[in-house]
Amino acid sequence: MKRNVPVKHFKVKKFFLIALGFIIFNAASPALLRAGSQAESQSKPQRTITINLASSLPRNSPWGRTLDRIASEWARETNGEVTLHILHQYPGSEGDYLMKLRQDKIQAAIFTSIALNSIAPEIMALSIPFLIRDNDELDAVLNEVRPLLDSRIEEEGYVNMAWAKAGWVKIFSQSPVFTPDDLRRLKLGTNPDEQELLDAFRTMGFNMVPVGLTDVVQRLNSGMVEAVYQSPIAVSAYQLYRVAKNMSTINLAPFMGGILMSRKSWASIPEKYRPALKESCQRARIEIEGSFQKSEEEAVIAMQQDGLTVNVASQALQDEWYRDMGQYLPDLVNRNVFNKNMYDRIQVILQKYRQGR
Repeated sequence: MKRNVPVKHFKVKKFFLIALGFIIFNAASPALLRAGSQAESQSKPQRTITINLASSLPRNSPWGRTLDRIASEWARETNGEVTLHILHQYPGSEGDYLMKLRQDKIQAAIFTSIALNSIAPEIMALSIPFLIRDNDELDAVLNEVRPLLDSRIEEEGYVNMAWAKAGWVKIFSQSPVFTPDDLRRLKLGTNPDEQELLDAFRTMGFNMVPVGLTDVVQRLNSGMVEAVYQSPIAVSAYQLYRVAKNMSTINLAPFMGGILMSRKSWASIPEKYRPALKESCQRARIEIEGSFQKSEEEAVIAMQQDGLTVNVASQALQDEWYRDMGQYLPDLVNRNVFNKNMYDRIQVILQKYRQGR
């Protein structure tokens, strides 16, 4: 039975949001039928379908430009039958986007894993701190669980056109952090909308301080916050590194994103285009992931040149983090902070993968 999931209102994170587009396959008619098709089109009005896609990204950004390019190709390849209309810097939170999708005020939107979690709680298990450790492990997990997650999303009335890896969350701090106890001694700022992660870190013994991203610099300067976990791209954009001058190299958690279309809108697109549309989204996903990885690397280099200190976590130190955090995970799962079935499944996948490495 389809359940109603309450809409959660999340603050938009522009640097995390995934700019994935759709490219529709152009099924060209054979030359011998072209004249007949033209005559038919003159006698019947052409059916047009418009998909309004909401994005918080500015038009003049790598992701915004990619969306515009794909939208132009979409219109060209379908001869105007289907139009992708990009709503750049669309106002509102991700929760607002979900509500407007349900009301058919928009037909598609870009979401982060935080908002996707409000549709399918299993998704947040991908971001359990220190569970998945690198891109190879994330790929191994996604290859196994993607069909299940897509099915869960579809049960709620949406179609997930593509998943994308949006980088890794790192620890930024005023004093160097090498071990878990180093971080426990600091006041750790977190977005109050990320309740699951906030609860997780509190359970693991950290001193959590809820604070919005736009207030982090002020709180860091006042001493109310001494560390944050955040994407390097976000830290660079908001210049948090000027106050939190240390970054640990250990990956805290992956950040996922994707683009959802309402199932009703997906059904309105001619079936002949759908397989190629999905295939095109996967090509776009690869391009976007590469762009995020490059942006993350460039952000770290630029911050280092401007005074950021990168604290390298050796393999021994990483193992210390994994042992320390691992002892808390069963409790977090049993208390339903994270979905137990998905956690158990990910553990099996990771164990098998790590044995084969």
